[in-house]
Amino acid sequence: MKDFVDSTAFNAEQGNRARKLFAAVVLAALDDAIADDKKYGNGPEQIARWARSRDGREVLSCAGIDPNERVVQGLMEFVGKGIRTSVALSREESERRNAAAAADRAEAA
Repeated sequence: MKDFVDSTAFNAEQGNRARKLFAAVVLAALDDAIADDKKYGNGPEQIARWARSRDGREVLSCAGIDPNERVVQGLMEFVGKGIRTSVALSREESERRNAAAAADRAEAA
């Protein structure tokens, strides 16, 4: 019984590692699309084409993301904003966005 529990925990850990690896691939695709957008102006179209492709759907699924049209639209919006993933995921950017949202709420009140 102990071996079963150990192997189940090991398999779950391996699955989580694989999911994180595919999530990193999605982040890299977003960064590439943002770079294309700055250079050629076609970033949102590039990420949409990738996300709708067979490979893109497979990577999104392996990352734990349902590859539906709503996700594609969200990826396009993210690329359109032009904020690189490393910056968007940083604590400073999160704090800046929260402060801006609080200031907007204060103005509206």
